This record gives sequence, structure tokens and C-alpha cells, in this order.
Amino acid sequence: MSIVKKNNAVFPSLLNEIFNADWYGGLESERVSYPPVNIKETEKDFSLEMLVPGRIKDQFNIEIDKNILAVSVVDENLNTEEQSKYSVREFKVKSFKRTFSIPDTVSIDAIRVLYENGILRFTLPKKEEALPKPKRVLEIA
Repeated sequence: MSIVKKNNAVFPSLLNEIFNADWYGGLESERVSYPPVNIKETEKDFSLEMLVPGRIKDQFNIEIDKNILAVSVVDENLNTEEQSKYSVREFKVKSFKRTFSIPDTVSIDAIRVLYENGILRFTLPKKEEALPKPKRVLEIA
């Protein structure tokens, strides 16, 4: 299983680099950030864990199309009336989209998803023919 990489980055200008630097106080940056992911393979399945705290399960959009698993969240902006009630607002919850290529050995119909304690967990079981075969002894005829 692998992460599908897209290079949509635009080279930032020198001024953006200077003004977004931490030493200057850090103006709000438009840099894209993705939730961190752990991917583990065992003999029977793949497990994928995505760290996405502060969400509810209805916010996730999860799709599989042509062996590509896409996970996204689109946050609706708060209206300006709600924003004006804050004297300090440091929580940053952003929209994201991550895509992963699913190997042909995965049984797509058996994929399970669970969201618990801020971690979105996928279990991608392998097809029966992809599982390791037990050792057998052959007799000479």
C-alpha cells in the first residue's frame, strides 16, 4: 500500500518565506498540511491509521475508485459573527484530502473503517489467494 503523491506546490516567494517565519511571529500560512498516517502490513491484512482529532465521523468523505482510497474532510467556515466572539483563536482545523493506492491483493469489499479517540483506522484484509500458504510435504511417486 502506498500514498499517492501529488505535487501541487507553488514555489513560495521570498517575502512569504520571510513573513511566515516563526522568528517574525508567523503570519497565517496557506501551506497545506495533512494528517499523519501509519501504515502496517501483516500476513493477513494492511492497517492504516490516520491522526485526525477534533472531528466527528460524519465529517469524513471516504471513497474507493479504481484501487484508490480517498479520505477527505471539508470544513465549513464559521460565519463572521461567531468569529468576532473570540479574543484569541489558535485552533486551526483545516480541510484535507489524502489518497492511497490499494494493492491488488486487498479484498476491497471487506475493508472496515473505525473512528475512535481521534484516530481513523482502516483494516484492509488481503484476498484469500494472497495469504501465505502453509508448508506442505511432497512425497516422491
